[in-house]
Amino acid sequence: MITPAELEQRLVQVRSRIEAAALAAGRREHDVLLIGVTKTHPPELGQAAVDAGIVDLGENQVQELVAKRERVQGARWHLVGQLQRNKVRDVVGRQVLVHSVDRRRLADALSRRAQQAETLQRVLVQVNVGDDPAKGGCEVGGTLDLVAYARDLPNLAVEGLMTMPPLPPAGADPAEATRPHFATLRELRDQARERFPEVVHLSMGMSADLEAAVAEGATMVRIGTALFGAREDGPWRPEEDAR
Repeated sequence: MITPAELEQRLVQVRSRIEAAALAAGRREHDVLLIGVTKTHPPELGQAAVDAGIVDLGENQVQELVAKRERVQGARWHLVGQLQRNKVRDVVGRQVLVHSVDRRRLADALSRRAQQAETLQRVLVQVNVGDDPAKGGCEVGGTLDLVAYARDLPNLAVEGLMTMPPLPPAGADPAEATRPHFATLRELRDQARERFPEVVHLSMGMSADLEAAVAEGATMVRIGTALFGAREDGPWRPEEDAR
């Protein structure tokens, strides 16, 4: 695990990259929310991130998010991985922004649970912009229909779109390979906003391609490796604290 001092150095580098990319695109650094993805890393590193100023933390797995949420003070949480309907109860009511709504049945489940909890569940619609079978998300052609459907459900607020583009071909520049996919998501978001002004956010871009994402209008970038180093071998579990 990297040290808090190393994390602070990495944070300076990442923020400098975001600032430079935003400046080149005629945007402001503060228009882009940095989400630190702590997947597989222990909660101590998540707390160090919050203490360093990375208030927004993301996780891929519900179980890992719930376990760390109890151990990290002052964070705002994002679920950036896939969500199964049987895990909805573990997310709703915990002030988690779900980035991965990709089908009507999941939207229905979130809405029902939010009604039962008497809360508002914030979500993003995930789009498979590259039609990649290895990635989650609805089809590009079904995006606006899913947004319209989900936003009309009780206790559900659709605030934007998210994508994870296909892995770039071997030897390709990640930024150049992913930028067309980010442009597609921005175009979809713009179309959605014509009907639904509250659909604002674009969650796109990771460590290797954040510049391309910012250039295409990302309002949220999800950064893991550039901040926290290489991932551990598997998900962090609470029992690891007892070792």
